Amino acid sequence: MGPAVLSALPLALALALALPSAALENGLALTPPMGWLAWERFRCNVDCRADPRNCISETLFFEMADRLAEDGWRELGYKYINIDDCWSAKKRDAAGRLVPDPDRFPRGIKALADYVHARGLKLGIYGDLGTLTCGGYPGTTLDRVKQDAQTFAEWGVDMLKLDGCYSSGEEQAEGYPEMAKALNATGHPIVYSCSWPAYQGGLPPKVNYTILAEVCNLWRNYDDIQDSWDSVLSILDWFFANQDVLQPAAGPGHWNDPDMLVIGNFGLSYEQSRSQMALWTVMAAPLLMSTDLRTISPSAKEILQNRLMIQINQDPLGIQGRRIVKEKSLIEVFLRPLSQGASALVFFSRRADIPYVYTTSLAKLHFPEDAVYEVQDVYSGEITRGLKTGDNFSVTVNPSGVVMWYLYPVAQPWRIVRQQAPREGFRPVFL
Repeated sequence: MGPAVLSALPLALALALALPSAALENGLALTPPMGWLAWERFRCNVDCRADPRNCISETLFFEMADRLAEDGWRELGYKYINIDDCWSAKKRDAAGRLVPDPDRFPRGIKALADYVHARGLKLGIYGDLGTLTCGGYPGTTLDRVKQDAQTFAEWGVDMLKLDGCYSSGEEQAEGYPEMAKALNATGHPIVYSCSWPAYQGGLPPKVNYTILAEVCNLWRNYDDIQDSWDSVLSILDWFFANQDVLQPAAGPGHWNDPDMLVIGNFGLSYEQSRSQMALWTVMAAPLLMSTDLRTISPSAKEILQNRLMIQINQDPLGIQGRRIVKEKSLIEVFLRPLSQGASALVFFSRRADIPYVYTTSLAKLHFPEDAVYEVQDVYSGEITRGLKTGDNFSVTVNPSGVVMWYLYPVAQPWRIVRQQAPREGFRPVFL
């Protein structure tokens, strides 16, 4: 049976649809941010007496910073160490300023930021545009926006995630733009992550993505991820069911955020872990790991440190990919256009039985006619040379798994000179 093609758009038109929208003019997050975020793995564990190794404390962040700096993460682009909820004291100080919990962060956030910066990394922190954070700690009400922005800047914070618990739609509509202005006014560069659309259903008319891109560098659109395959699938389903709205909103400096990578935890199989990494990459999503980097398995580390995967995720065009085929056989195909005429394809299986042999051609996926490609399998590294648009090919996709390809054009209507690169095929140069 032929493919159910969801989008018959050729690559050129897909590129044209990804028109750059106005963005928050702070010059930050021109590619999706990469790093580590505490929440999914460590939550709001504040019992440092019973669980000193895993509680939300400066020790946890010192140790994760060491791992990012020493275990090869930093060099690949994983540079943010992000604190989430439950870091602060239960009350502000006498001057009304946020302060960290004195027992769990005795040296303060500035000292933690200095430690992180000394290792070539950046520090992120969490706030909430409401009376309380989601975990019940002091929030940033409208009268505190400027003060808290200045506090974060004085501490040397490099990213702010601003949640939306305990606030109204009206307060959010005023407060999220006000925080963007306040952060910029500090003169200290701070990437701004907003949860605003997630609290408004994620879709128009309540969410105006043109305005959002002018306010935030990245934003949470949908539910929090959990450490389960069902959670990953629910996020995928929502994002690709609404791709016509979401895909044009993303680009350099303004990204949709489907939430953290849970690879390396307890809920995903090896195949499912590879799938989350590939599908987040094709979505041009931030790559924010939430796992214990002190004990991560070699297989999870290999997935997260895949160099070609990261190169695709960080492609400078910043075009979010789309689902282009949804088969009755439960195979789906996703396409992300990349710079210099390259593309990423993901073949994803929702099957739960046996590996499935899927046969198609680039012509059926609406690649340009009379083109020839060199293909690299992103996970295996295997290279296929001389694949023509009209050639049929087959890929074997494991249940809940993916096959991911990186395609370089080697012959098209324009002239191309090839430059060889070790193990990664070549990079085309257009003349």
